[in-house]
This record gives sequence, structure tokens and C-alpha cells, in this order.
Amino acid sequence: MSDRPTHRGGRGVGGGSRGGRGGGRGGRDGGGGDKGGEKPKKENILDLSKYMDKEITVKFNGGREVTGTLKGYDALMNLVLDEVKETVRDEEGNESTRPLGLVVARGTLLVVITPVDGSEEIANPFAAPE
Repeated sequence: MSDRPTHRGGRGVGGGSRGGRGGGRGGRDGGGGDKGGEKPKKENILDLSKYMDKEITVKFNGGREVTGTLKGYDALMNLVLDEVKETVRDEEGNESTRPLGLVVARGTLLVVITPVDGSEEIANPFAAPE
């Protein structure tokens, strides 16, 4: 027989135990390269506060499109929309809408967020003049 303990773990001799004090990564004081300073606060790319209680159109990853009133959002771009109407388009290009009511839209699925008011179509500035 050998002199080694027959079970693993615990605070036995030898063997790199995980946990406890000492080595390892992370934890309260370990792991980060930034010692003593506070992390800078991440700022959202979009300032959605100016669109609160205003009507916006949201396009999703799968091609769905909804229009509703923005009631709330968070740092992950999850949106709370009220009085939502989904725009459904068929193969021929016909549009119809259906009411959805109150919706929580997951931020990872958002592709485009546009305000309903303040948008206007312009001529393509990159098209070659004919």
C-alpha cells in the first residue's frame, strides 16, 4: 500500500485543493488586474431615455416587426413596450397588423430600433446622378 490518503479533497497533504484561502482565481480580492480602483460604468450605445413614452418601431432577429410605446428598458437593452402592434407581411408583400398588448422584448434579439415620429425618407446620397 502507499502512504497516500485514500480519498480526494479535504485539506490533506499534497494535492492541489481547490477553494479555501491561498491560490485560485477570482474571489473577493483575487483575480482582477485592476487593483484598488472602481470599474468605469458602462454606458449604453443608445440613449433610450429620450424615447420613453413615445412610439417606436422595433425589428427583431427573425424578421418580426412591432410598433409600440416604450415604457422601460435596462442595461441589456431589454425593452418594455405597451400597446404593441405586430406588422405581418406575407409572400406577396401584403401587410396586416395584429395587437399584442404589453410586450417585453429581449435585448439580444433586437436588430433595429427607430422612432415613429421624426423619421422621413430621403434621396440616396450615394446614388450616382443620372
